[in-house]
Amino acid sequence: MSVLTCAATGPGVQALQTLLHVALAEGLPLHHTVVAVTAPGPGRTPAPVRAALTMLDGRVAAAIEVPHEPHIRSHGLADPLPDRSGARTAARRLARAVLQAAHQAAGDPLPHPPVPAPTAAASPTSPTSSTIGAAR
Repeated sequence: MSVLTCAATGPGVQALQTLLHVALAEGLPLHHTVVAVTAPGPGRTPAPVRAALTMLDGRVAAAIEVPHEPHIRSHGLADPLPDRSGARTAARRLARAVLQAAHQAAGDPLPHPPVPAPTAAASPTSPTSSTIGAAR
């Protein structure tokens, strides 16, 4: 499962489409991919971007539009977003889409994450900084 993002601009969507074509050619499962398209500024989504989002329908798990949020630009994420924020609503939709795609890819409930292998302890015969320095 993967999450991709791009700007809601012509070049941003072009880059996303190129990436998706390469992923498809490599046999990667796009049906487990969630795409977030972020608006770089206020205003309507440009027509070419809307057309690209329509073309993604059915090819990826979800394509979510994330509107421009001036609060994030001015305050960062230190202050919570306003309750009626379009970005907050989009974030909820994005989180739901990612969780749903993860369940489709790995099952429900999700498996536990892998546990990393323990690191090997240094053996008494391995050189250490003190023995390396003493050899000089």
